[in-house]
Amino acid sequence: MSFSNYDVFHPELYNFVGLENYVRLLKDSSFRQALFNTFVFVIGTTPVTTVLALVLALMINSVKRGNQVFRSVFFLPSIVSIVVTASIFKSFYSPVGMFNRIVEFFGLTGHGWLVEKSFAMPAIMLMNIWAYTGYYMVLYLAALTAVPKQLYEAAEVDGADEWQQFWYITLPQIRYMTIFIVVINTIRSWQVFPEVFSLTQGGPVGTTNTLVHELYETAFRYHDMGYASAMSFILLGIIMIFAYIQMQILQKKKSKY
Repeated sequence: MSFSNYDVFHPELYNFVGLENYVRLLKDSSFRQALFNTFVFVIGTTPVTTVLALVLALMINSVKRGNQVFRSVFFLPSIVSIVVTASIFKSFYSPVGMFNRIVEFFGLTGHGWLVEKSFAMPAIMLMNIWAYTGYYMVLYLAALTAVPKQLYEAAEVDGADEWQQFWYITLPQIRYMTIFIVVINTIRSWQVFPEVFSLTQGGPVGTTNTLVHELYETAFRYHDMGYASAMSFILLGIIMIFAYIQMQILQKKKSKY
């Protein structure tokens, strides 16, 4: 389909165009902006969610009593529908919402978080980080509980402090989980859509338009299925690159042992 012009409502107009859709992508400023916005989103959310998830997992893992309560509290946002979460945050981001009230409480000026170009994408990133950190925290907790306690006991006998134990024992032992989290987190971030669709629909002036949102608009609003299919293959290629990187890293790690 990516090698054709195809309208789902007018299938009789189908015609083969070869690589024309892919050449068109190279010249499409809207697609380039969506690609850039998605890249910014990935760079802005993946490291933060990964680090926060690890910090929370370490904190909860160190709690002797009541850690199940903390685990449930932080995991709860990840099981709530992202559309519901977006609706809640949309009310927070409104001119009379909670965020502006907090900002004004400290004597600062409130903003139209979802309608100002400088704040719209960071606002979506913040919601995304809040929604998904708990999920990756649970994965890290599973990896932390699998680390043999004997390693820490031996390190304490050798006089290693907590930082040295974390750096030389914990991080190496959870490296496979870290690689897994980073890769699936990155892939999920490249596919960001419901947050954008629910909060801004790509605005203001395309500053939050992402790759999947552009694909959706092209396919289901303008009915240009062939062009949208070409976009989807570009996205597939990006995801395959990250999957390939993951396999290469895992293979190199395994070959050392």
